[in-house]
Amino acid sequence: MKLSKYLPFALAALLLIACNSNKSNVPIVGFVDAFEDATVGQARTGFTDALKKNGFGEDQHTVKIEYHNAQGDQPTLSLIVNQFVSEKVDLLATCTTLSTVTAIQKTKTIPVFAMVSPTPERMNVVSSTGANPPNLFGVVEDLNYIDTSFNIITTLLKPKGSKLVIGMIYNQSEPQSADAVNRLKSLASKSNVTLEVLPLNNSADAQLVTRSLLSKHIDAFFALPDNSVFASFETISKSCNEANVPIFTSEAGLVKRGAVAAFGADMYLWGYQAGEQAAQFLKTHKTDGLMPEMVKVRKRVYNPEAAKKYHITVPANFEAVK
Repeated sequence: MKLSKYLPFALAALLLIACNSNKSNVPIVGFVDAFEDATVGQARTGFTDALKKNGFGEDQHTVKIEYHNAQGDQPTLSLIVNQFVSEKVDLLATCTTLSTVTAIQKTKTIPVFAMVSPTPERMNVVSSTGANPPNLFGVVEDLNYIDTSFNIITTLLKPKGSKLVIGMIYNQSEPQSADAVNRLKSLASKSNVTLEVLPLNNSADAQLVTRSLLSKHIDAFFALPDNSVFASFETISKSCNEANVPIFTSEAGLVKRGAVAAFGADMYLWGYQAGEQAAQFLKTHKTDGLMPEMVKVRKRVYNPEAAKKYHITVPANFEAVK
């Protein structure tokens, strides 16, 4: 018997109990996570820390944060958001693209504070006139930074005459991933780089697809800002390490998990930045002056152990993470 098919019903019951049990005037934050991931999870910590610093902490009984994780299941994600909407939470906090898109599809009135999500244009949620959803706020990103992230590979590997072959995998159903692939294809065509790119349907395919990619004799693996890559990173890392292929990325959190280096956002600070916006709303009950804003903090980081394994010398302007 597959217990997973009963998950939506069990979750609905738990959400209903939570809704009915809350009779206080304390503001309610509905926090929606699309999937379980150690790197992305840092954004939630940053978000709640920012709320607490601004006087909205659960231990202070000044806010109630209802957290639910869809574990990568879209029907469950829809159920979570629907219940939060029916509960009329004060705001929705959404982590990763799928959560954000689902939330703004389900409500036009409850403010949505996004994190670990791309710009509205890249999520394909702008109106025909180019306007953002009126209830979308929080912190988003565009693709400008990914050029620097990708160029780190050629800088650190320093190919001599021959082209570097860089491999990537991505989930075709994630718009930010498809955009990133197209951006890097254009960048590679102007550089001394050959790209090998393979699609996957979900994180369960990661091992098979990664091994197929490694059979193409790539010099390095580039971990895209892709939810399936996040969720399966340990599997990807194991296969690459066995093949002696270094991993580079645009996400700082993946460096701690084994990638060599990155120019990327700190997930904790990304969530913290979104939390500061949400705190402003909770203080004023108004969204005046709020809008989706760009990630403020990106940094160059490297993993000393991974750099040593691949005999890579990292410049002094990179920060070591452990």
